[in-house]
Amino acid sequence: MKLLLPLFLVLGAVPALAADPIAGEAVFKKCKACHAIIAPDGTEIEKGGKVGPNLYGVIGRQIGSESGYLAKYGPSILAAGADGAVWDQALLSAYLLDPSAWLQGQTGDGAAMSKMGLKLAKGGEDVAAYLASVAQAAP
Repeated sequence: MKLLLPLFLVLGAVPALAADPIAGEAVFKKCKACHAIIAPDGTEIEKGGKVGPNLYGVIGRQIGSESGYLAKYGPSILAAGADGAVWDQALLSAYLLDPSAWLQGQTGDGAAMSKMGLKLAKGGEDVAAYLASVAQAAP
């Protein structure tokens, strides 16, 4: 039994299910009301709204730094990225669960608010995986 304990500890540290970009594409339909995915060459990968920033290349981009959207970001998301923090799949997935709570934790400001009203109860990790895959697969 003592030999199995380390194995259980290691397996417990691994997510039960890996993020699924195909499932994320389906969940992204909820995001399209406000966000589009447009490649740098102008190819529209996902037609969507312009209320939120373009999500092409969001994974690996500094938080709050989409060049075509800078004037529209709220102060809390700008504060979260002020130290150069970069979106990765884990951060974006956590943000999607509760954007304002995530910003409060990142900034240490209990009054921090997100302009994004959508909270994903599930599928955030899949959306993050989808967004990562789109940028990798695009021309």
